[in-house]
Amino acid sequence: MKGFVLNRFAKVLLITLALVIAGVSQGGCESRTKTEVVGFPPSFADLAEKVKPAVVNISTTKTVKVPGNPFRQFFGHDDQGPFGDFFRRFFNDVPDREMKQQSLGSGFIIDRDGYIVTNNHVVDEAEEIKVKLSDGREMKAKVIGRDSKTDLALIKISSPFENLPVLTLGDSDSIRVGDWVMAVGNPFGLAQTVTQGIISATGRVIGSGPYDDFLQTDAPINPGNSGGPLVNLKGEVIGINTAIVPGGQGLGFAIPSNLAKSVVAQIREHGKVVRGWLGVTIQSVTPELAKSFGLKEAKGALVSDVAAGGPAEVAGVKQGDVIVRFNGKSVDTSIALPRMVAETPVGSTVPLTVVRGGKEITLTVKIAELTEEKLAAQAGGTEQALGMKVGELSPRVREMFGIRAKSGVVVLNVEQGSVAEEAGIEPGDVIVEVNRKRVKGLAEYRQAMAGAKKGAPILFLIDRKGQGLYVTIEQQ
Repeated sequence: MKGFVLNRFAKVLLITLALVIAGVSQGGCESRTKTEVVGFPPSFADLAEKVKPAVVNISTTKTVKVPGNPFRQFFGHDDQGPFGDFFRRFFNDVPDREMKQQSLGSGFIIDRDGYIVTNNHVVDEAEEIKVKLSDGREMKAKVIGRDSKTDLALIKISSPFENLPVLTLGDSDSIRVGDWVMAVGNPFGLAQTVTQGIISATGRVIGSGPYDDFLQTDAPINPGNSGGPLVNLKGEVIGINTAIVPGGQGLGFAIPSNLAKSVVAQIREHGKVVRGWLGVTIQSVTPELAKSFGLKEAKGALVSDVAAGGPAEVAGVKQGDVIVRFNGKSVDTSIALPRMVAETPVGSTVPLTVVRGGKEITLTVKIAELTEEKLAAQAGGTEQALGMKVGELSPRVREMFGIRAKSGVVVLNVEQGSVAEEAGIEPGDVIVEVNRKRVKGLAEYRQAMAGAKKGAPILFLIDRKGQGLYVTIEQQ
């Protein structure tokens, strides 16, 4: 009897444990199922089917000049230097020639009139642009406008078809780190490629321009994806794929859609982007500077100079002020302020809060238009030659162009049709050598230019976004 009771008790215990285990297992299964439905899409197929028709492949053609003497860019003119006889013997009769260069990129249609958003570097200097839709239809396109500072461009197909598929620019400010995204584009010429991942960071500054504010994603992005959309699970474009880290894995960068909305709207209406100007040179606030200026935190933008007659001076901003709020928004870093000012409509009046002597003071400033002349004036001196204007590397200029070079002179403006433009010089380039002589600033630049022989080509070594590039300019 006792054994029977024990056996019966053991059976009841085993059944109870089995039910508990089954309940836990079933609960875990229900939890995973719920997670799969809410957090991880079982498939991106429906989203891809919705987005792909509005994504286009862009192919461009431009003419580049190839020197008859392939060593000219390294050793200067073939009549100069210790290798002059050698170059004359083998290359003197070989003329320069032109060749067609082709490149590929991506873009997406934003309305049924045939307007397409892409990257500036995809269509820059293009003589011919062809757009191919997902259904195989192909047509020519023209550039409506470009903005090198944000690397955005708006193009339009010449003969739009009826019922073009379109994508909507969503709200990039609502995106969170960890949200799912999908990229569509033309990597390595492989049309309509879809990749997926998450937003791995926001507000990234990678030194590609003065208004860096990138979304970072681990969705694979490769050459050819440039200009293609990064979409959320609703199929809204929250970013324009534009940059990768060479040799990096899981590091792609996209321009936020909210920035693109403003730029694209201005290009469509005016053919260019008009930006606000405050008239200050600023620098970052370090912990040491924060203590010196009576700040509780190392935040804000320290005013190191104020442009004479500019909006800031008129409003009462002084050298040594720390700007902590602009138009009702907190200025956490000096990098954030230029973006805020640039996006403010020209002519508008906004509040500006500064810390002066440990106390906060709110001023009212009327925003003016940023022009190359005003930018040059803040550069601390300029020099005009060969159709390009160069200036010193001031803190303001460094932030405007995202410059990393420690020394040299920056190209502020390039005249259309000039020899500098023909050679490929761009605003934001930093000239670090002239005819193999190091250039630290304007004084050395002027000296090197004065020593160049008249009529002879001038060899420049430039720093473009951290990469060295030799350029030869033929004097006229």
